[in-house]
Amino acid sequence: MKNAKRLAFSVAGAFSLFLVWAAAAKAVNASLILPSPATVIQVFGKLRASSALAQAVTGTLLRVLEAFALSLLIGSLTGILSGLYNSVEFFLSPFLTTIRATPVLALILVLMFWMSSSQVPVISAFLMAYPVMHTSLHTGIRLTDRDLIEMAQLFRVPRAQQFFLLRLPSALGHFLAGSRNSLGLCWKVVVAGEVISQPQFALGTKLQEARLSLETSEVFAWVFITVLLCGFSEYLLSLASRRFSAGPWSSQHESV
Repeated sequence: MKNAKRLAFSVAGAFSLFLVWAAAAKAVNASLILPSPATVIQVFGKLRASSALAQAVTGTLLRVLEAFALSLLIGSLTGILSGLYNSVEFFLSPFLTTIRATPVLALILVLMFWMSSSQVPVISAFLMAYPVMHTSLHTGIRLTDRDLIEMAQLFRVPRAQQFFLLRLPSALGHFLAGSRNSLGLCWKVVVAGEVISQPQFALGTKLQEARLSLETSEVFAWVFITVLLCGFSEYLLSLASRRFSAGPWSSQHESV
């Protein structure tokens, strides 16, 4: 019942958004500035039948997955280490501060001097998503119940067991939240990087080509495709997160 209610509100919200969009398009009455939803859906249907769509989606999806995997792996590793050791936290602090303060556009432009057009979006997205994963794991490790840690130390529980039975379960919720945020960020930055670096097969490249040819409806259609893919991937990740959080990690944490 709860899921049905949530779905109903989501559908109502999406329908309201389309109504506002349709009303605004009718008021503007200029498809070059703001095409109607019907026009964009029509263009989307044409794109769906073309091979360019599959090639662009595949290229962008592979870059997003690569950037997400890098941020997940390296961010989790350094986040755990900095949560356990203050020296690692102090060592990484200048790097993380620099990355957080650097505008995405500036980072993409700098990377274009050093990397191929296909790799620029990947590294840009990784550098933007990495601090999110790092901070999430760092926070989760640091928020482990101190009473449990002191009790484990009192009973001389080995540090490895303290880590796997106490600290990692404590960081699980932060890891799942960080991964969801990182995935959405990877989609945004990868597509932005593609718009600028122009790799051969990419959603961002198609967006830029449509913009240069003043095909506003096609720009909206490519944006619509990107939003759908991002939303669907985040939905799949949320399903995986629920199953993972209900798995052995949570039961271990409860048993401790």
